[in-house]
Amino acid sequence: MNGFPVTLQTVVLLVGSNVFMTFAWYGHLKNLADRPWFTAALISWGIALFEYLLQVPANRVGHAGGLSLAQLKITQEVITLAVFVPFAVLYMDQPFKLDFVWAGLCMVGAVYFIFR
Repeated sequence: MNGFPVTLQTVVLLVGSNVFMTFAWYGHLKNLADRPWFTAALISWGIALFEYLLQVPANRVGHAGGLSLAQLKITQEVITLAVFVPFAVLYMDQPFKLDFVWAGLCMVGAVYFIFR
């Protein structure tokens, strides 16, 4: 990915990381509801390994490319919401709520203040 801008590399890696994270944190509620919690925890830890294999390089690439720690964190949070909403609605069959929109608008404000 060396030919791509640092910010794009960081975002792509963080999106992948967040997909794994979201499944690790919440997927067991649908797929492993009938299993003991420790089984879900062990499987989630296995999934989370792939999250870290993407998140750590994402943060290193972003930081080395000039993104501040705060910018990396806010980017992570925006991506988390962008991944979580479709996951909740499409995979977990949760209803779409306007609260997702309001949360997104709050994130726009956070992005503005961190990146200005």
